[in-house]
Amino acid sequence: MAAGNKQKLIVVLGPTATGKTDLAIHLARRFGGEVLSADSMQIYRGLDIGTAKATAEEQRAAPHHLIDICDPAQRFSVAQFVELAGETIRQIAGRNALPIVAGGTGLYISSLLEGIRFLDEPADDAVRAQLAEQAEELGEEEMHRRLAALDPEAAAAIHPHNRKRVLRALELYEKTGRTISSQRAQSRAEQPPYNPLLLGLNCPDRQELYRRIGLRINRMLELGVLDEARQVYLHRDSWQTAAQAIGYKEFFPYFEGAASLAACVDKLKQATRNYAKRQLTWFRRMEGVHWLDAAAPDADALVERFLKE
Repeated sequence: MAAGNKQKLIVVLGPTATGKTDLAIHLARRFGGEVLSADSMQIYRGLDIGTAKATAEEQRAAPHHLIDICDPAQRFSVAQFVELAGETIRQIAGRNALPIVAGGTGLYISSLLEGIRFLDEPADDAVRAQLAEQAEELGEEEMHRRLAALDPEAAAAIHPHNRKRVLRALELYEKTGRTISSQRAQSRAEQPPYNPLLLGLNCPDRQELYRRIGLRINRMLELGVLDEARQVYLHRDSWQTAAQAIGYKEFFPYFEGAASLAACVDKLKQATRNYAKRQLTWFRRMEGVHWLDAAAPDADALVERFLKE
């Protein structure tokens, strides 16, 4: 599975609701692979429906990794992902299986493929408290605009309402005078550690993508996502990452009696469409992606040729 000294990987990426899990499982079964999730929310136990996690049946169809590895109250960073993913890839390759990375978290995928070496910059409680106070006074949108003025690349990858990541990026700049993007560039390995085949799923018609998103959310409601969202709401002070995740926080006004369920569902569909656009922006900046129609992603010939090279 290796080309030279670099391990070959299949990477299935793209916006939400394009069928990444289905394609990854197909390729795993066809080419003797194992799936490694690159999704920042599927790591959490108990958050299954709202994160579109592979079902038990799907996980039986092909081995899956980096799913259900944390409790919702635990913090998990991209640095931890890169370390765990690297070790998992080595284990999969050691079994003479093909590692297949699949997910929609662009930062996770890019950091893994670029071999980012993260520096453990300790938190500064004083700066963090000052920024949190400013966020309370000025609002999340204004703090995100401030980040965009300093570091447009980082701001494009962070949702305006993801207060934790926005304030962390501003905190690092206050402490070091360097943006997250510049620190990331300096931390990039001289040579990428892997030899990947990047398979991107998308819909040629944007309205078709939006239709898929609507169908997925309707299905999530049928499966009981409201019960998951209620648990996140009840634990929102300790489950901070989940409480900011698309798929859960949109229901909070319903639980508080401030909005109807229909209005919250509409808000969730809009938020998910916006997220898909941000995912596409991220992935389109990546070089070497083979874009496939999500309706009929015939990737077998590409993979066969890649593995023979």
